[in-house]
Amino acid sequence: MTIKNIYFIEPKSPGAHIFSRTPLPRLGTILLATILKNRGYNTRVFIEDISEPDWNALEQADMIGISSITSTAPRAYQIAEKYRALGIPVVMGGTHPTFLYEEALGYADYVIRGEGEESIVELLEHLHSGAPLNDIKGLSYKDRDGRFVHNPDRELIHDLDASPIPDLGLVHNWGQTTVIPIATARGCPFACKFCSVIPMFGRKYRFKSIDRVIKEIKEVEVLKAHIFFVDDNFAADKARTKALLRRLKAEDIRIEWSAQVRTDVAKDAEMVNLIADTGCFNLFIGFESINPQTLALYNKGQKVEDIIRCVQTLRDASIKIHGMFVFGSDTDNIQTIRETQRFAKRLSINSIQFMMLTPLPGTQVFEELQVEGRLIHKDWSKYDAHHVVFKPRLMSAFELHMETLKAMAQFYSWGTILRNLLRRDFFFCRVGLYGKMSAKKALASSKEYLSKLEKLLSNNDYVACSKQQT
Repeated sequence: MTIKNIYFIEPKSPGAHIFSRTPLPRLGTILLATILKNRGYNTRVFIEDISEPDWNALEQADMIGISSITSTAPRAYQIAEKYRALGIPVVMGGTHPTFLYEEALGYADYVIRGEGEESIVELLEHLHSGAPLNDIKGLSYKDRDGRFVHNPDRELIHDLDASPIPDLGLVHNWGQTTVIPIATARGCPFACKFCSVIPMFGRKYRFKSIDRVIKEIKEVEVLKAHIFFVDDNFAADKARTKALLRRLKAEDIRIEWSAQVRTDVAKDAEMVNLIADTGCFNLFIGFESINPQTLALYNKGQKVEDIIRCVQTLRDASIKIHGMFVFGSDTDNIQTIRETQRFAKRLSINSIQFMMLTPLPGTQVFEELQVEGRLIHKDWSKYDAHHVVFKPRLMSAFELHMETLKAMAQFYSWGTILRNLLRRDFFFCRVGLYGKMSAKKALASSKEYLSKLEKLLSNNDYVACSKQQT
């Protein structure tokens, strides 16, 4: 088999999400395209949330690679069917195909489970030589008799420096780059029940060297773009993070950056000072809940007092905060949602995201709710944290859905927007307007979705068929 043109696609999101205002690509497809480009292949990356793909060019591909999370799976399957019908082989990867590989093989020729840097190279080598595929770790496919074959899992990559710096120039029509993603680590030792990071990337942190991270930053520093460190916890190893921030200061690297951290970042005074002194614009913090029972149930490893102390400490250091909360645990009720909205307003958190607990395949929450028969459906496009997809224990599905959206609308009040305007904080004024409009739009569109839920629940039909309408 001759394969030269390999094009990757990241399907569009089904609705608004945290990065809708400034589309941010996931780095997986760009990294794989870079690796293959360096091996002599002609590669391009099409990200639907950034730009309409060149569908005519895609028809000239010798192989299509599609990366999917759960909410984009229906769109991914639609694209896969289109190109398979043209006789173009399709390989799928990402978190959703990693955990539901047999479902994905209903639409793709190959599924790469987990980290794909080594598996994609070996797959192409085998296809070129005609060698059997059964020794490629992390690969799933169907044999000639149509039987599923799932090769053993591939070990996690330990030397993250060995991979090339992702070539952002491979992304189709991503010319006006305002935010650039940089990954400095993978994995997480915590055990949040609703998170897919651990089953995907392991419970042990793996880091790029500080020299490598500095090199990546310097490559894009000239663009004067905002850098978003996409690590699930940028301050996972505090000593390493502080060493990195000290290097930024020592080399006079002037960037504006944001990152995701946990509340414990505020317990380290030196860390807070370094964050404030190196151009941090905003920290994204997964507070998750102000319900102590819920924090314990989520295995979050933090208390409400930690949240309060974190917000106050960062605010005193003039560090902006985007707080993320998840509603719908077995210990949450309507009052939890309403109190959280008042809590966030009282602490003057700059921006928030109120999400509904979403049982993603591969997580402990998904397995528990499926066993208990509490999943309402498996329309994956609604598994986006903005739609209720399961039966909560202490409130109805309708109450969880509507109360979450109402809390979002109440947080982004006209009073808050006006206050930011008077402070000349135009960025968060725009964020407030966007949040208010998004909540209003979501509330308006909820009627149709909740009507479908009512029908499913009245029929006791808690699990729809796995093959989605695309």
